[in-house]
Amino acid sequence: MPLRSGLALLLAATGLVLGAPGAPTMPARSQIPSHPTLPTVDTRAVVPPSTLDTPRGFPAFHSLAEWEARRAFIRAQILVSCGLYPLPPRTPLKAKIFGRIQRDGYTIEKVALQTYPGFYLAGNLYRPSGPQKPPYPGVLVAHGHWPQGRMADTPDGSIPARAITFARQGYVAFTYDMVGYNDTRQIDHAFGNDRRHWLWGVTLMGLQTWNSIRALDFLASLPDVDSSRLAITGESGGGTQTMILGALDDRLAAVGPCVMVSHTMQGGCLCENAPGLRIDFSNMEIAAAAAPRPQVMVAATGDWTKTMMRVEGPAVESVYKLYGAPDHLKYVIYDYGHNINKTSREAVYAFFGRWLLHQNDGAKFAEPPYTMEPVENLRVFPDGTPLPPDAKDAEALTRSLIVLAQSEIERYKPHDRRSLTQFQKTFLPAWQHTLAVEMPAPDRLLVAASPRETGEGYTLTRLNLGRNGRSDNVPAALFLPERTGKHPAIVLAHPEGMAPFMDTRTGQPGPLVRALLEKGRAVLLLDAFLTGSRADAAAEAARKPFERFFTTYNRTDLQERVQDLITACAYLRSRPDVHSVAIAGQGRAGLWALLAAPVADAVAADCARLDLTTDDALLADDLFTPCLRRLGDFATAAVLVAPHPLLLHDTGDHFTAAAWIDTVYKSLGAARSFRQEKSRMTENALVSWLAAI
Repeated sequence: MPLRSGLALLLAATGLVLGAPGAPTMPARSQIPSHPTLPTVDTRAVVPPSTLDTPRGFPAFHSLAEWEARRAFIRAQILVSCGLYPLPPRTPLKAKIFGRIQRDGYTIEKVALQTYPGFYLAGNLYRPSGPQKPPYPGVLVAHGHWPQGRMADTPDGSIPARAITFARQGYVAFTYDMVGYNDTRQIDHAFGNDRRHWLWGVTLMGLQTWNSIRALDFLASLPDVDSSRLAITGESGGGTQTMILGALDDRLAAVGPCVMVSHTMQGGCLCENAPGLRIDFSNMEIAAAAAPRPQVMVAATGDWTKTMMRVEGPAVESVYKLYGAPDHLKYVIYDYGHNINKTSREAVYAFFGRWLLHQNDGAKFAEPPYTMEPVENLRVFPDGTPLPPDAKDAEALTRSLIVLAQSEIERYKPHDRRSLTQFQKTFLPAWQHTLAVEMPAPDRLLVAASPRETGEGYTLTRLNLGRNGRSDNVPAALFLPERTGKHPAIVLAHPEGMAPFMDTRTGQPGPLVRALLEKGRAVLLLDAFLTGSRADAAAEAARKPFERFFTTYNRTDLQERVQDLITACAYLRSRPDVHSVAIAGQGRAGLWALLAAPVADAVAADCARLDLTTDDALLADDLFTPCLRRLGDFATAAVLVAPHPLLLHDTGDHFTAAAWIDTVYKSLGAARSFRQEKSRMTENALVSWLAAI
């Protein structure tokens, strides 16, 4: 009896669609269009890595539905990249508000709150004390990389000026620290700057993003704040925080990112570059994700936002037009260097005043003279003052975040069919965004096929596979049994490409391929990324995965190879002569196969005796992928379509994912569908298993 598609099982269970953001669902086989032809190119060519300064375009969105699918994709990518998916529990903030200072038309208080247990975020709360009556709109004021942080007060940028002016206008304003600045000093601003942290999704940007979410929680909880009128504004690095929170949090009624929405420079600090974040989109799309909520974008002629009026502004505006709300967006540019000076601040005051105070007279929002409070009056934990005794250092915070990630995976661990469905709904997006993969719809596949070659008992078609709009070009070879009809198909993968399975010159299949053909199986071989004919020493040398935010803008080798397997599976599923698809990986390619499991009907994975008892093995260049541990690594990928037939061999004694998978399969009453062998299986044994599924 043919296997039901593992992909179909997954989609039926989750209601989710794998594919390019906004792409249609996979059509029935009778509706499958002919594949567009892949252009003839050098199959070894690899696109040079992107950097934070690589110019970006903005896609054309033809419908609101198409954009909203893209927005959902962007939100999920931000959360996964920042190690915030699933969202951590909102533990008690235990906010302390103290040290009230009365000034003309406003008050200032000191604030300390715990965004995670044992992690303290500090700031200042500015409230109106004039004729306005509560509830007031609330605004977060995020600072950039000024040396003085939230205490910066220079002609080019003043954070206190904004907070004081907002309070005088009738807002409650909260200025809060970047990590490592002023009072939020228990963790350095270089926190999480290594691959081990990234493996667990522990990053500086993730911590700052969570701080912004919890700062908004704090602001919304204040009894004198109108939670329907919340806003955020910030400049430079604070502009990044503004964009990110605007994309994630629908509680915001208005956003004001300043001197940061750019199609070129995307942010030069660790706190702006979570691994995996901008592989498929730029700050322009992140800013657009706030639509249709009111937004003002402020730019400067003297920095990377200098093209605002002809590039970034119109791009974001195109999304607001889809909502029929172009008036909800305003973008302006001033002839200054990188700044948040008085002119730039006043643009935000006037825009927020229109939408949050319902006043359209921009002249009313000119910034009056102000006097910054002495720094010692604003500090929450002045120099020499000990932090609270439960304040965690960097090592302790990292440990607690790893434990939190592990506990989330265990909390969702399936124990019956119902909990399996919940696990799939929760972790399918995590899998897709962690690995940066897609199951391309048939009409997005590009295929170049050479004339069919005939051998003894088989036919061979040499192929190149790719995806429309992508730069991939995957050499492949499809062997079909001589008999007609629908065949089970197997994708065979090896770290050295096709050569271990066939004579690539003559087309003669090797013993494993021939044995599978004799069992009536179709077999597809491929040269995955930088393997086989695609090996390219120069291209490999240009990829420096741990330098200059490489993984923020580029897929790792492992991600590329898993995508190549998924593309191969998509091609096979588009063929009317294939009724099921399995993946079998040899050597380290078995690990690629296991990560691609959610799109297969069965998987046979050589686990290459990988030691998962520590993180060390997953830090190797060929296996490293940010957030892989946060995902639950190979165990989560395998269980996403449980109880499909799954074979793990050469696990040795330390491939801990096997025990986790075994427990799940047994709890589902599917123990017979899972097989583990600690030693490497012979080819004959492997053929027998594949022929029996």
